[in-house]
Amino acid sequence: MTRIGLISDTHGFLHDAVFKHFEQCDEIWHAGDFGPGVAEQLAPFKPLKGVFGNIDDNEIRHQFPETLRWQCEDVPVLMTHIGGYPGKYAPAVRKELATTPTGLFICGHSHILKVMYDKKYACLHMNPGAAGNQGWHQMRTLLRFTIDGKEIKDCEVIELGRRGVR
Repeated sequence: MTRIGLISDTHGFLHDAVFKHFEQCDEIWHAGDFGPGVAEQLAPFKPLKGVFGNIDDNEIRHQFPETLRWQCEDVPVLMTHIGGYPGKYAPAVRKELATTPTGLFICGHSHILKVMYDKKYACLHMNPGAAGNQGWHQMRTLLRFTIDGKEIKDCEVIELGRRGVR
């Protein structure tokens, strides 16, 4: 069993509560737009996987790929920053999902929290929304969930409070 803390679009801001909410997690996954200093704060705390986003500088782009594919327990995972959502995927994501079996597709970018099953590609889509202060979203959000063998379960939405409020 692997407990995951999923975060995205921090844009250089990491609320202190993230550490409390991800304390029981085994890994943290970041779906891009880290911004300055965020990876350096998260990496010593828990094992960190991530992809770079459109606002990330060369330092982050050298540390993290644009697209990441790996196996978590028995679930094939695909993560990229700009990916869309079921029925509205970016062309490269649509091609990837059509050619390589994926159990979990993760992206960020939109600042819109979504967790939905995609029947066409037989995978779960997750976007944790935005945890930072930059953007048009009103509520900062995270996701926490468990992968147990082939099962993705115990998904929790965590609200960190309104954007701009410490």
